[in-house]
This record gives sequence, structure tokens and C-alpha cells, in this order.
Amino acid sequence: MKFSLDILDWRAVAPGVNNCADWIQWAQCSGADAFSGEIPKSEQIPMMSARRMSIGSRFAVDVGLSLLAKHQVDAAIFSSQHGELERSWRILHALAEDDAISPTEFSMSVHNTAAGWLTIISKNPLPVTSLAAGKDSFQQGLLEAQAMLSGDASRIMLVDFEGEIPSLYTESVNSEFLPYAMAIIVTAGDTLQCQRISKADKADLSVLPQALQFLRGYLSSTPLFTVSADNRHHWQWTREL
Repeated sequence: MKFSLDILDWRAVAPGVNNCADWIQWAQCSGADAFSGEIPKSEQIPMMSARRMSIGSRFAVDVGLSLLAKHQVDAAIFSSQHGELERSWRILHALAEDDAISPTEFSMSVHNTAAGWLTIISKNPLPVTSLAAGKDSFQQGLLEAQAMLSGDASRIMLVDFEGEIPSLYTESVNSEFLPYAMAIIVTAGDTLQCQRISKADKADLSVLPQALQFLRGYLSSTPLFTVSADNRHHWQWTREL
């Protein structure tokens, strides 16, 4: 499987890393230090709305709003491996304890919560879709964007995000680099080429989530970088310099 694309713009946010200069500096570091620092507040999201959002959704909406303030896009894609897992856990915990379930928690526990918030706050009736594909969610979001670009769309915004993981799941989910959100505007082009390749061994190349692996490679000067997919495959990226 092969495809190519151009990236018009990008934004990302994580605890302690909330501007482009910080991310570029982070990308140049060879180490994989986990994020640390305060969770930044959004100046674009109304306070009452921000208080109702999970951290992952707030980050996703924030980076999406930043790009929509500068660019017109034809559609938006939201990708997330875990979505509103924190809210879902609280609902399940309430059921187990025979407690009342919060209507707000219930209504905002769906996977497309962040996508809905973006269209409401931006007052932009964009076509949006939300998807989850395990560890490969970001790359599958790019394939979804390719399908849209092959139609009538010329600019697609992809937002990949993860929120905080409840402690119950920490043994099965690496939450070291969560929460975060990263958004890119994708257009048709040949600057970046991607192909799926077989994995030589079963060891993961990085503990970073896919989107952050991609962002580190994209912001570096290397002509080739690799994003982990599953136990059998990687995504290999090359660029025209």
C-alpha cells in the first residue's frame, strides 16, 4: 500500500508543550522523555464549554480551532485509539456502585464528542468523521483523508488525540505520553510518500503514539522516517528535499 500527500499546516498541544517552537525543539531531541508540565488552558474555547470537556477533547478542539482560524477545509477527521475512555470508565464505575449516571457524562461519552464540539464552537457545519483503529488510528485517519481527497475535497483536517487513561487500564495502555492532540491539514501532493512495509522483528520502534512519531519525523530534517503500526508492519515515510 502506497500513497502521497502534502501538509499545509499543523498544530499540536501536550502538557508543557503548547507552541510550534517547543514542538520543533522536542522533535530535535533523540530521547523519548515523557511530557511534563502544566496542562495549558485554551483561550479559544469558552470557559463553560471547556469545563464540560475531557482533557483529550479539549486539546483536540483547541488545535482544530487554531487551524480553522487560518484555513478553510472541506472536511475534518478525528482519530483516537481510546476516545472518551475516561468518561466511559466513570459511567461503568457508577453502574457498578449503583450510583446515578450523570447525563453529561453519558451524552459526552461517545467517540465523536470532540468532533461535535469543534463544529459547535467554531460555528462551522463541517462534514466530520471519527474513527478508531487501535494503535494504527492515526495512519488509518490518513487513509480516510486520501479517500476524501480522491473525491471533491481539496483540504482535509486530521485531528489525532488521546486523553488521560484511568489507572485501571495503565497495565495494558502506555499512558506515558498522554494526553496530547495533533492536527494537520492534508492536501493532494507528492512531498511526502508513505508505504506500508513488513516489520523485521516484533519490537516496537517507539513508545510514542503514532501521531507523535509522525510529527517528530515530519519536523526533523531526515529524508526517511518510520511510524510503528502493529506486530507485523510499519509505515515508512520519505520526503522530497
